[in-house]
Amino acid sequence: MPAEKPTRILAVSNQKGGVGKTTTAINLGTALAAIGERVLLVDMDPQGNASTGLGVPRETRRITIYDVIVDGRSVDDAAVETAVPGLHIIPADADMSGVEIELSQADRRSYRLRDALALQGSTGKPRYDYVLIDCPPSLNLLTLNAMSAADGVLVPLQCEFFALEGLTQLMKTIDMVRQSLNPALEIQGLVLTMYDRRNALSGQVSADVRQHFGDKVYEAVIPRNVRVSEAPSFGKPVLIYDLKCTGSQAYLRLAKEVVARERHRRAKIAA
Repeated sequence: MPAEKPTRILAVSNQKGGVGKTTTAINLGTALAAIGERVLLVDMDPQGNASTGLGVPRETRRITIYDVIVDGRSVDDAAVETAVPGLHIIPADADMSGVEIELSQADRRSYRLRDALALQGSTGKPRYDYVLIDCPPSLNLLTLNAMSAADGVLVPLQCEFFALEGLTQLMKTIDMVRQSLNPALEIQGLVLTMYDRRNALSGQVSADVRQHFGDKVYEAVIPRNVRVSEAPSFGKPVLIYDLKCTGSQAYLRLAKEVVARERHRRAKIAA
């Protein structure tokens, strides 16, 4: 029987809001599940948009990430099935807003999520191939928990003028987390979102980011697409809402690229 491959934990993060972070977490998770990966999406944003976007009504969120981080509930207890086979989610709600105060004196306050994920699968349920953590668009204890738990940070980057400014701030945060909490944290990759090929600025931002970050930037680019914008209001990932649209196809390309990079990374380590 082959050894089970280790779980890859990715924090989907950008401290600038409105860049397609939650949209990317939802649809990348869906696309990874669609190509056969077992995926857990952790909704770390008190707004709970990832939970809503995957069709988990607020009234059914009985065990949330709050219960995991504050009260020590297990990942296996908190994870719920979604309409996407192979994709589970730990939902969030407004209770998350109080985490910073409630854990102010707690032991290992920045490692609560890391400790919980380390125990996933201990109840006999299967482990996940990928854990995607949808971070809030700010630097707070929730973001620090996500980055302390993660192997890498996946950065959605909107193709607009202020994108690089927000990216500079995020890089400083990643460096800070490396120095104080998680020395192994790396940049998994940057994904360009809301790309409009009719707009010269999109092309310029793309060129600048690729010049600066090289092969850390995914080849797959997520276009501006009305179907991607519509899907969350129906509580569905865009791949279920409209599989054939350009946004769905872009997220499938991204998922395949994420998996290919991960196989390459493991092969290098094994060699």
